[in-house]
Amino acid sequence: MGNPYDPYGQQPGYGQQQPGYGQQPPAQPGYGQQPAQPGYGQPPSQPGYGQPPAQPGYGQQPAQPGYGQPSAQPGYGQPPTTPGQSGYQEVHHHHYGSTGQLAEWGSRAGGYIIDYLIFAAPTFVLYLLGVLLGGSGSGGAALLGVLFMLIGLALSIAGGLWICYQEGTTGQSIGKRQMGIRLVSAQTGQPIGFGMAFVRKLAHIADSFLCYIGFLWPLWDERKQTFADKICNTIVVRA
Repeated sequence: MGNPYDPYGQQPGYGQQQPGYGQQPPAQPGYGQQPAQPGYGQPPSQPGYGQPPAQPGYGQQPAQPGYGQPSAQPGYGQPPTTPGQSGYQEVHHHHYGSTGQLAEWGSRAGGYIIDYLIFAAPTFVLYLLGVLLGGSGSGGAALLGVLFMLIGLALSIAGGLWICYQEGTTGQSIGKRQMGIRLVSAQTGQPIGFGMAFVRKLAHIADSFLCYIGFLWPLWDERKQTFADKICNTIVVRA
């Protein structure tokens, strides 16, 4: 027979006391009634001091945003992250740091040809006249021919030094200025100075090895450098 004090016909659990004679059983919420809520102005009960908040049970997933609710957005001023991308942006190999775009081989060859025509062509003409006069058999003509060759040699040396000075101080010879390119240090992006420009001219000897392959090396090199550029750590960029 059920307990007359239990409205649902439930028996008291193990270890629970029976209500005494004349005592009312504890009130149970009736069908359809909600359990007692905290009074107006009273906050709901919080976990005690030092007690961690309730965690999801074993096998339960943490709460996810509901359907139709947007996910968390990045803070103000922060760019959105795109899947598959990282914060590092690779620099294209045609650009080298802050020095600008690397000059193409055609521009470099055009600048070299202009410099050659300005300084080497007169030297070649004087040298050719010296050879012709020297082979005429006349003593005066031979002496004049030697003089022409010496003038041509001096002009060639002076032209080379002038190009070194211009490239070392401004990064541009006459030919490079016409082609819109500039010689700079690969490390600093600044002109390399007269001394290093002179050393670079001497290093062009390495470019002439194996059928002048060093002059063609910028066609497939990542930094578009000749052997002389690699020796002196220089690059040629668009001005």
